Amino acid sequence: MRIDLHTHSTASDGTDSPAELVRNAAAAGLDVVALTDHDTTRGHAEAIAALPEGLTLVTGAELSCRMDGIGLHMLAYLFDPEEPALLAERELVRDDRVPRARGMVAKLQELGVPVTWEQVARIAGDGSVGRPHVAEALVELGVVSDVSGAFTPEWLADGGRAYVEKHELDPVDAIRLVKAAGGVTVFAHPLAVKRGQVLPEASVARLAEAGLDGIEVDHMDHDEATRARLRGLAKELGLLTTGSSDYHGSRKTCRLGEYTTDPEIYGEITRRAAGAFPVPGAGGPAA
Repeated sequence: MRIDLHTHSTASDGTDSPAELVRNAAAAGLDVVALTDHDTTRGHAEAIAALPEGLTLVTGAELSCRMDGIGLHMLAYLFDPEEPALLAERELVRDDRVPRARGMVAKLQELGVPVTWEQVARIAGDGSVGRPHVAEALVELGVVSDVSGAFTPEWLADGGRAYVEKHELDPVDAIRLVKAAGGVTVFAHPLAVKRGQVLPEASVARLAEAGLDGIEVDHMDHDEATRARLRGLAKELGLLTTGSSDYHGSRKTCRLGEYTTDPEIYGEITRRAAGAFPVPGAGGPAA
């Protein structure tokens, strides 16, 4: 089985619609794909309706969190999307996205960049607006060569010149809320140092004590030495290890299925989940 547990659609900051994403996942030879848009489950219904036969969908979300002043992302799988407490927190994060993006545009304008809110809104379309959309505007303007180039202290990285904070969950609270909604939690790309400051291992241990299920090890932002370090940490803390593409369509260079999760780990994730179940494809409508 080929299992990719971290992808994004136009419901947040990917460039594939949810329907396109599942069709592309099947074409890439995946057996299981998780749709984990940022702080939203809005793309799930479309993905399920288009799910090709032979492909299983894991519903999820990537939750925006902050601990000790450090931003991080928590992958949440197979939770009940209507559970009130977790839904309320996701809505708080989502509602803060527009004023935050407007604030980043204003800071960029103060720095002499001729970006406009209309440009960023056009790029975001119906998705949950976020930093990648602002980053793509910088690419369009020729300020940076690619989206990754915008995530630096000079521009949009945490604490960068044009960075603006948003409402974010404490990850301990996120773990508690996801578990109460029957879900499973995996710390996304925990040592992606090129994205900014990362949590020390002692903080990861605190998350494990709070009930964290796993950490994402095999990821494009982790080199071989980092992966080995994370596997050792996971063994020490009793955490599951996953691998994922973090696919964003054409917005990033990673490919669907570039990194995958061991079927035994996937089986354990599904065994731990009680809020929702993986959806097997019955053959969605043709493109």
